[in-house]
Amino acid sequence: MSTVTASARREHRVTVRSLAQRKRQGEPFTMLTAYDFTFARIFDAAGIDLLLVGDSLANVVQGCDTTLPVTLDEVIYHTRLVARGARRSLVVADMPFGSYQVGPEDAVRSAIRFVKEAGAHAVKLEGGSLVAETIERIVRAQVPVMGHIGLTPQSVNAMGGYRVQGRSESGRARILEDARAVQEAGAFAVVLEGIPADLGREISQTLDIPTIGIGAGPDCDGQVLVMHDLLGLGDSPPSFAKQYAPLGALAGEAARAFAEEVLNRKFPDSMHSYR
Repeated sequence: MSTVTASARREHRVTVRSLAQRKRQGEPFTMLTAYDFTFARIFDAAGIDLLLVGDSLANVVQGCDTTLPVTLDEVIYHTRLVARGARRSLVVADMPFGSYQVGPEDAVRSAIRFVKEAGAHAVKLEGGSLVAETIERIVRAQVPVMGHIGLTPQSVNAMGGYRVQGRSESGRARILEDARAVQEAGAFAVVLEGIPADLGREISQTLDIPTIGIGAGPDCDGQVLVMHDLLGLGDSPPSFAKQYAPLGALAGEAARAFAEEVLNRKFPDSMHSYR
């Protein structure tokens, strides 16, 4: 079997419809988080299908312990930067805590801001049956919605921490119900986070819309990672994450080399000075 490369699909803009087609054809796809123009441009050129401006920016950019403090205006700002760097990737903006929990009207208003002010192609919000009406209202406003069920980080206080979901029979049944509710509400895809692999497989086989796994096993239609975990920029990545490059260590080495050369008056030299 020939190896599929991400670069083979660079020429076409990824859309909600093309993802649905990939699901029907059994072709997996990729999503990474991005928070600025530079990495959006790099990931887009690498053939990553979706760029998620995650509320995880509260953790990896702002240094917060949870995703809860990040504001709507802050995510809109970072989404605008990512949208500028995306030529092919579909840009999805995470709706932060407080931007949709009050009610559908607030949610629609927030979603429209992401599209109108930031250039997002879609929004993502956490929750299943409880937010089905909200998803439906946003979709009716012509904004594509990605769902997110299982381990939902914005519910960290209610869950008592970041815990794998769906291990009990009742938990499994609840997540399956949430998956169906998200699909029926009109979501074009759903993120499955922190659930057993066999449950991820069952949901992916049950739903007509694409599933995107993060700690949900290998049988989801797509996979997503936080870029800081992918690139070795974080301190304590989750067990399901894989580091593909040690950029954190390399950045530290570069900074130390720079400091040493400055302290020993080796930089700047004649090659790096104007004449």
